Amino acid sequence: MKLDAIDLRILDAVQRDGRITKLALAEKAGLSPTPCWMRLRKLEKAGVITGYHARIAPRRIAPVASVMMEVTLANHRQADFERFERAISAIPEIVACWSVGGGVDYILKIIAHDIDAYQRLVDGLLDRELGIDRYFTYIVTKTVKEDTVLPVSSFTATGEEQTAS
Repeated sequence: MKLDAIDLRILDAVQRDGRITKLALAEKAGLSPTPCWMRLRKLEKAGVITGYHARIAPRRIAPVASVMMEVTLANHRQADFERFERAISAIPEIVACWSVGGGVDYILKIIAHDIDAYQRLVDGLLDRELGIDRYFTYIVTKTVKEDTVLPVSSFTATGEEQTAS
């Protein structure tokens, strides 16, 4: 899908405020409301916008432990990766998982009630024999930055040259 500067303004606005009104979105995009709304629907149907969510501050609800975990699998066949990915996709405490290149296979972000709950989760993963060869745990002691807003204003619209500021 080709995106132009107006599409990027729409994306920037809705990711910052998923509850933005049609009129406010149109103003930010520089369009009248009907064409703006039609573009928004087109972006949704194309899968560029995959949903609207509320950001929740977990520590305002209860104490939690945030953990980053590196995982290396013992074997590197496609079936090994698929088995691991299926298993971790079903665990709600694993809130993010990235397959990465380099010295490890995956980096996971885990939110658990406490460190004991995290360790029980890891023990369960190991008991399931998912092919985990080794893992390293990093306890998050302070969140410096955790932003869900993508810098779409710096993305180049299709067919346009990006200029340095």
